[in-house]
Amino acid sequence: MDHRGGKATRAASKAATATSKISAQGVKSLREEPIESSSAPGATRPNSRKCGAVGASGSLQRRSTPGSPERPQVRARGARAKKALLDAEDAVEGQAVPAAKLEPPAAGPPLSKASSRRRGSARAAGEQRPPPEPTEFPSPGPLVSASGAEPGGWNPRAVLDKLRLRRQEISLAAETVNKVVDHLLRGLKSCDSEFKDVGLLRTGSYYEHVKISAPNEFDIMFKLEVSRIQLEEYRNSGAYYFVKFKRNPKGNPLSPFLEGEILSASKMLLKFRKIIKKEIENIEDVIVQRKKRGSPAVTLLIRKPKEISVDITLALELNTSWPASTKNGLPVKDWLGTKVRSSLRQQPFYLVPKHAKEGNGFQETWRLSFSHIEKDILKSHGQSKTCCEINGMKCCRKDCLKLMKYLLEQLKIKFENRKELDKFSSYHVKTAFFHVCTQESQDSHWHTRDLALCFDNCVAYFLQCLKIEHLEHYFIPGFNLFSRDQIDKISKEFLSQEIEYERNNGFPVFHKL
Repeated sequence: MDHRGGKATRAASKAATATSKISAQGVKSLREEPIESSSAPGATRPNSRKCGAVGASGSLQRRSTPGSPERPQVRARGARAKKALLDAEDAVEGQAVPAAKLEPPAAGPPLSKASSRRRGSARAAGEQRPPPEPTEFPSPGPLVSASGAEPGGWNPRAVLDKLRLRRQEISLAAETVNKVVDHLLRGLKSCDSEFKDVGLLRTGSYYEHVKISAPNEFDIMFKLEVSRIQLEEYRNSGAYYFVKFKRNPKGNPLSPFLEGEILSASKMLLKFRKIIKKEIENIEDVIVQRKKRGSPAVTLLIRKPKEISVDITLALELNTSWPASTKNGLPVKDWLGTKVRSSLRQQPFYLVPKHAKEGNGFQETWRLSFSHIEKDILKSHGQSKTCCEINGMKCCRKDCLKLMKYLLEQLKIKFENRKELDKFSSYHVKTAFFHVCTQESQDSHWHTRDLALCFDNCVAYFLQCLKIEHLEHYFIPGFNLFSRDQIDKISKEFLSQEIEYERNNGFPVFHKL
């Protein structure tokens, strides 16, 4: 008997057996791949969403699209099974490749630790695949390619490049606005009125460096410091208050605006608006626009050299402890640090005139404002003090906020003839963004290469808030910005549906630049 022939026969038999096992494992690998739902499961809170990983409890599952992160995992597993199968066939022909020289596939995103463990078990012949973890999905990994294009077909960097403001245009707009504001400030201080002690507080997206499209809108706050006041919370809202004055031996300069014991916001605004209109008469190519219903701002329109809208808001400055409703707000301890939070809470807070909804009508009140704190947070937005500095790591936080704001802005333009989106504003987007920053506090979670993924996480969080009708005020936890007395359910469902459509189709609204 030819012993070499016997050995060859036994080797072929073993290779055939290995081929059968590997083929079965390859099929099993494909069968056991989890299929993601295209709709978000029910949840009680939106704060279970994690950047880079999707939690199972109360989280949003990723949609299955050609550009979703789960598909590369399926292809990678199939590729490994196919390669092993071909290697086994080569072994039958006496050309087996040693196992030590097998190379992993080059395609596919980086694997998480959990995913690596599961795939490693699939490669070990004869070992049983461990059961999938029921409470945690593997990290989807970066979704962006080397060019910055998201697998779904849209390029977030290209959108941001078109939204980037030109330095020359910014300078011209800022110079124009500053001239008008300085003129008004001098006029208010020089006239013998209750507003002679006003100061200036620049707030809004332009000063937060998250302005998009064009520098044609500015928010200016004229602050007036008040002392010896008593706040009376309106219907346990946490956000709306009546303002009363304690006894003051020196007299109360705002006494002309009192209605009984309560400071009347409408009386103050009427006088404030009257003085501004008088001052504007002396400025060429600037007019005061008609008062917007429910808005506390006096809106100016600068006509030349380009049209610029300037919202001027009167605010009361209080250098006292923040109201009790804010005690558990500003959750930046794990993000910016405990010392930063304490420092921010030592700053004054502001009250702006704002009507609170009461049944089918409105109640005149003063609402808490923390726009100056929001500006400080966005200015020093990284967990590291050097985040986005010249020699520091660059993050994509502000880019995500710009894209979120632009998404809402474009949808409002697209459906300008419908009323469903009227009550939504960039403040809702900013609040949701702050909550995502709180959950994803590490700078490494916001690497610039992961822009598409991070933006998608912000969108997912916002969608979850719309679904459960709950968006917690970042400074006042007990105040729900998405409650039905703030925004009706139909409007929230409409916005949710439109965002889902954009998300599933590569954001076509971004291409209408």
